[in-house]
Amino acid sequence: MKLTRRGILAAAAATIATGPVLAAPPRVVKIPREWLPTEIPVNAALAPGQIHVRIAQNRLYWTLGHGRAIRYVVALGAAGRNFAGTAQVARKAEWPAWTPTANMIRLEPEIYGPYAGGLPGGHARNPLGSRALYLYQNGRDTYYRIHGTPQPWTMGRKFSSGCVRLINEHVEDLYARVPVGTTVVVA
Repeated sequence: MKLTRRGILAAAAATIATGPVLAAPPRVVKIPREWLPTEIPVNAALAPGQIHVRIAQNRLYWTLGHGRAIRYVVALGAAGRNFAGTAQVARKAEWPAWTPTANMIRLEPEIYGPYAGGLPGGHARNPLGSRALYLYQNGRDTYYRIHGTPQPWTMGRKFSSGCVRLINEHVEDLYARVPVGTTVVVA
């Protein structure tokens, strides 16, 4: 391949426009068997087609009815940052764009400040991962989401800004099951 000044300038411009290439290879994570979505018995009184998140357990349950649910291991917010209550899935998005809230930037400017302009869907640093379910209460956005994550090793932990995070492949499975209007109970 012949190097030309024009080719070098074009490559430099492309690098500047798209940002730096990540130097480190993607982190490979072996998912423990107990983290896989698993159908389990639950309280038979739970209505089918609902999401129940148990903060203390770091678990999300998609109720199937007849005393059965699919259990997912999740990552949740640090103490005092989790949504609690009942909401509805008002919107769904594949490869959603993300912008940190003003509160996130105020509380942790060193972490969220550089992303104040947002990140496009599919970006390696976009914390929403491959899918997002947007939680609303009384028609208003709670700013809490159930979403994927580019950091699967965080499952079972509490450290984020409060959203419910799943491994991307697991949130894709849940996303396919959950229609807009689904009730979500977080306790």
